Amino acid sequence: MSDSPMATAEAKLPKDIAAEKGMVNVQIDGVWHQFPKGTRMIEACRSVKKDVPYYCYHPKLSVPGNCRMCMVQMGMPPRPAPGQETIRDENGYEPIGWIPRPAISCANTIAENMGIRTTGELVEKCREGVMEFLLINHPLDCPICDQAGECRLQEQSVGFGRGVSRFVDMKVKKPKNVDIGPRIRLDDERCIMCSRCIRFMDEVADDAVLGFTQRGTHTTLTVHPGRLLDSNYSLNTADICPVGALTSNDFRFQMRVWFLKETPSIDVNCGTGTNILIHTRGNTIHRITPRQNNEVNSNWMPDSHRLNFHYIDSEARLTEPMIRENGTHRAATWPESLTKTTSALSKFAPSEIAIIASARMTNEELFLVRALARKIGTAAFATVPREGENDGLLIAADRNPNTTGAKLVWDSENPSAPLASIREGVRAGSVKALLVLGEDLTAEAGFTTDDLAKPEFIASIQLLAGPTANASHVVLPGAAFAEKRGSMVNLTGRLQRLNRAIEPPAQARDDWEILRDLAGGSQNLIEDVFKEISATIPAFNGLTLSKIGHQGTVINETGYKIPLLENEGVRKAAGIING
Repeated sequence: MSDSPMATAEAKLPKDIAAEKGMVNVQIDGVWHQFPKGTRMIEACRSVKKDVPYYCYHPKLSVPGNCRMCMVQMGMPPRPAPGQETIRDENGYEPIGWIPRPAISCANTIAENMGIRTTGELVEKCREGVMEFLLINHPLDCPICDQAGECRLQEQSVGFGRGVSRFVDMKVKKPKNVDIGPRIRLDDERCIMCSRCIRFMDEVADDAVLGFTQRGTHTTLTVHPGRLLDSNYSLNTADICPVGALTSNDFRFQMRVWFLKETPSIDVNCGTGTNILIHTRGNTIHRITPRQNNEVNSNWMPDSHRLNFHYIDSEARLTEPMIRENGTHRAATWPESLTKTTSALSKFAPSEIAIIASARMTNEELFLVRALARKIGTAAFATVPREGENDGLLIAADRNPNTTGAKLVWDSENPSAPLASIREGVRAGSVKALLVLGEDLTAEAGFTTDDLAKPEFIASIQLLAGPTANASHVVLPGAAFAEKRGSMVNLTGRLQRLNRAIEPPAQARDDWEILRDLAGGSQNLIEDVFKEISATIPAFNGLTLSKIGHQGTVINETGYKIPLLENEGVRKAAGIING
């Protein structure tokens, strides 16, 4: 009986069972868990909801072990004396011998039968000591600090500090309000020398411009001589700074963070589709920050993309429908403007009408554009290509956020291909009516102001005043990316959700509603439009807007690789980061 398979399985020790799965057994605060080999102690604790405070550690950066805040008590089974048998408890685990000194959990990896204590007198006293040292020279300016409300030093001083200071000498004074770059400020007095910013610029942004100078309590963060922190990824250092040492020039002193509402959404400045948080109060956007998605943008985003939202509240914003009469525009109602558009289009043959849409539109809007084209009877509809330079990190060469979605929804390999023939038709006079949806044709579509004077009728959905709006006989004010809901597909084929953070101003309307009314549709909700997409386009089958989730879902394998994620994968494989 002892050789039966069941008896053999029962005789297996916990370490053998875990090893078969590439795991190790670790006891955390008295409870046994299994983790993959090579897991750092801090990640093991975090994965089972055990709070370990830290400052310098970041899972996407290398581990310096600077701050010493993440200390825990570690234990391992004592070695048996020669000739003695290994002692095990009734569950097959060896007793743990606790080491009487702390260990930093960020730089140490777990081992079989290891014990970790995240609480207890030893750990708590050590953390109190670290907090006391960090606060010795830190300024007591929390009420005016721009980091208040999201400062880890402030939070952890309450949770893990002494509560009182025994330091009676003068604090060391360091530089304040230092201009180290075009978009960021440094207050060296607040710096706790975690080195996160230094490591980010070196390892992720590949621009090793930051470093420490001086020694001891006089150590300061600075830029290298003759340099500035002017990378297009510089504001990520303000995101990961655990204190108020680095702050954004665009956001500092604009709003207290506890007043802000966070809306998860996606960036629309290029085909990467970086995941973002839109921070608003009332109906105003105050800042945009990256949202973690390890399949899209990791934890980062470029400065140029996060700051490109101020146009939403600009003076050029269109807020009411307008009709051009006798060379000038007048305000109009929505029913009048829509009736004017449909009535004017009905006077032209289908071959005389063209639609120029935008690959910055959502899938739902593009679907309704196709429905509108079918109702009119025209086959001349296209998007506007928008190309730039791939920066080798997150900015894609395709500056349109939904080119992949346009290909899928329109069933076209190149949605912008008909644009050239439409442009030539306008110049030749064969295209007599234009519907322009979300594009200024003089910007990147190759049209001139003389071209826009040739069609007998132009109706356009526009955000801002400009040459196309000026040339339009009917102007329909649309919604910006932060004012609408919908979905887009990024260059890797990931379907992602755009969420509304603020309402369109005044009489401006969501683009899909305008297109629905022009096409004569009956959808009441944008979910109804997505259901039609899901029912008719194979890549979307079985999906709903809610099923997309905040992290998105892959619906089309394109083979496109995001360079920053490729770089991160190499560093993770080498064991430099946890990822």
